[in-house]
Amino acid sequence: MFKYTLIFLSLFTAKIATSQAESTYWQQQADYLIDVKMNVQKFEYKGSEIIKYTNNSSDTLNKIFFHLYFNAFQPNSEMDVRSRTIKDPDSRVGDRISKLGPNEIGFLEVNSIKVDGKETNVTLSGTVLEVSLTQSILPKSTSYITLNFEGQVPKQIRRSGRNNKEGVALSMTQWYPKLAEYDDEGWHADPYIGREFHGVFGNYDVKLTLDNSYTVAGTGVLQNPKKIGHGYTRETIFHKKGKKIQWHFKAENVHDFAWAADPNYTHDILIFNKDKELHFFYKNEKKYQENWKKLQPAVLQLMEYYERNIGPYPYPQYSIIQGGDGGMEYAMCTLITGDRNYRSLFGVTAHEMGHAWFQHILATNEAKHEWMDEGFTTYISNLAENEILGLQEEFPNSDSYKSYYKLATSGIEQPQTTHADRYSFNFAYGVSAYAKGAVFLEQLGYIIGEEALKKSLKNYYYLWKFKHPKPNDFKRIAEKASGLQLDWYLTDWTQTTNTIDYGINSVEDKGKKTLVNLERKGTMPMPIEIEAVLEDGTKKQYYIPLSLMRGEKKGMDNVEVLEDWAWGYPTYSFEINTAKAKIKSLQINPSKKMADSNPLNNAYKPIISK
Repeated sequence: MFKYTLIFLSLFTAKIATSQAESTYWQQQADYLIDVKMNVQKFEYKGSEIIKYTNNSSDTLNKIFFHLYFNAFQPNSEMDVRSRTIKDPDSRVGDRISKLGPNEIGFLEVNSIKVDGKETNVTLSGTVLEVSLTQSILPKSTSYITLNFEGQVPKQIRRSGRNNKEGVALSMTQWYPKLAEYDDEGWHADPYIGREFHGVFGNYDVKLTLDNSYTVAGTGVLQNPKKIGHGYTRETIFHKKGKKIQWHFKAENVHDFAWAADPNYTHDILIFNKDKELHFFYKNEKKYQENWKKLQPAVLQLMEYYERNIGPYPYPQYSIIQGGDGGMEYAMCTLITGDRNYRSLFGVTAHEMGHAWFQHILATNEAKHEWMDEGFTTYISNLAENEILGLQEEFPNSDSYKSYYKLATSGIEQPQTTHADRYSFNFAYGVSAYAKGAVFLEQLGYIIGEEALKKSLKNYYYLWKFKHPKPNDFKRIAEKASGLQLDWYLTDWTQTTNTIDYGINSVEDKGKKTLVNLERKGTMPMPIEIEAVLEDGTKKQYYIPLSLMRGEKKGMDNVEVLEDWAWGYPTYSFEINTAKAKIKSLQINPSKKMADSNPLNNAYKPIISK
C-alpha cells in the first residue's frame, strides 16, 4: 500500500508542477496606432505612432528599445560591413549598400518620443534605439508611448526598398519604429544585419496616405474599401489625378505590419472557408498574367493542406504580393518576386504561406531558433508541394537530407543554437536553418512514428498559437504525443554538430544462425532499423531501441524488436535465424530517414566466391 501511495503522490506532484510551469508563461502586448504620409516622388515619409504597451512581466522596465531597420541600408552599417567581410556574401547584397548615394540610402529617424507623457533620453546605435525612461513601466501595467518619425525608402536591397528589379515601386517591410521584444530572457534588441526577426504580438491600426494612383497591399484588412476601390470592391471608383487618398488597415494579434504599393498592380480576390479572402497583387504585364492566374486555385489547395495538417488559419485575409527580392513572410501576407516559371512561383508561394503558421502564428525567436521557423516551414511545404502538384515522390524531403550531408561533411558546420547573425558562412546558416531544420522533423517521425509526429504538430499549434514557443516547448509536446524521452535528440541535433554514423562491422555465419555485429562510429545516438533479405526472398525487419528513449515508437507490426542499445556501448550484436536460407543482404536505415552521414557502411552483401 505504501508503494502505491508514493506512486500516486509522485504523479500528483508532477501534474501540479506541469500546471505551474504552464501558468508561468507570459508575453508582452504592443498595440500600434500608426499614421503615415508618403511622398512617392521622393520616397520619403513622415509619421506618428501611439503604442499601448502592456508589461505582463513581473519586472520593472527602466528602458525600452526600438528597431529602426532602414538604418541598415547605409554605407558602413553593420549589414554593409558584414556583407563585405563574410567569406560567402549573399549575392543580393554583396557590396551594393556601400555604393548607395545620399538619395538612395534608407534611414529611419525618431524625432520625439514620450512615455506616459514624460520626456525620455535616447541613444541611437545603428538600427537600435535605446530609450531611457524618466518614469519606469511597472509590472502588470500599461503605458502609452508616443513618437514622431521620418524615413527614406532605400534603393531596393534585401527585402525592403523602392523600385525592385521587377519595377515594383514600394516594398515597405521593416519600415516603422518597432518595439523590441522583452521576455523571460530579457530584451531582444538585436541589430539588423540581414537575417531574421522577433516581434511583440499586438493589434495594428494603420493609416497610409499616398497618391491615389497607387494600389496598396499588405498586412491587415482594409477598413474603407468603398472609398478606395483599387480592386477591393466591385465598384469602379474614379480618383482625381494627383490627389492623395488615405488607406486604413487593421490587423489583430500580429507581430508585424508590412505593405507594398505600385500604380500598376492587378488585384484578384478568392474566397476560402466561406468568409475568408485570398488576395493577389501582381504587375499588370502580360508576362505575369498566366502564371499568377494559374497560381490562385492552387493557393486554395495550399491553405486547405496547411489547415488540415497544422491548424486553422485564424486571420480573415492572406495576401500574396509581388515585391521584394525573392520571397519573405510577413504578417497576413508575403512579398515574392513574380518573374518565375510556374513551378518556381508555386514553390516559393508554398514556402512563404507555410510561414503564416511557423512564424506568424507560432512566433519563435527567429534570431535564436531560426531552424524552428525555416526548417519546419521547409518540411511542411515540401509535403504540400508533393501532394498538390502530384509529384508522387516517396521521400519529399530528400533534398534537405542531401544538403545536410553536404554541411555535415564540410568542416564548417556550427550548432543550430548559433545566433543567426553569428554563422561564419552564409552557406552554413542556410543549410542549418532550412535543410537541417526540416530533417529535424522528418527524422523525428522516424524516431517517434509518423502518427505521433502529426499529433505533435497539431498539438503544437493549439497549445502555442499566438505565443513565442522555444525548442524545449516543442520537444515536450512530442514527448507527450509519443510517450518517449527526447531530450537526447534535441540536445545532440540542435546544440552540437555531432553526427550519426552506424555501420555493419561484420557478419558471421554460425550455421543455423548468423551473428550481425554493428558499430556506432558517430557521436550522436539513434534507434536503429535494419532490413535483412534472405536468399529465398524473405524480408525481415529489425528494430533496436535506444535506451535513452525509455521505450520505442508505436506501429512496429511485423518488426522484431531487439534489446536496447545503450549509447555508452560502441558495439552491438544480434542473431538472425538463417536455418532455412542464408542472408542475401543487410541494410541499416532502409527508409533513409535516419540522417546517417556515412551511408557507405550501412549495407552488407556476402562475397560469393567463383
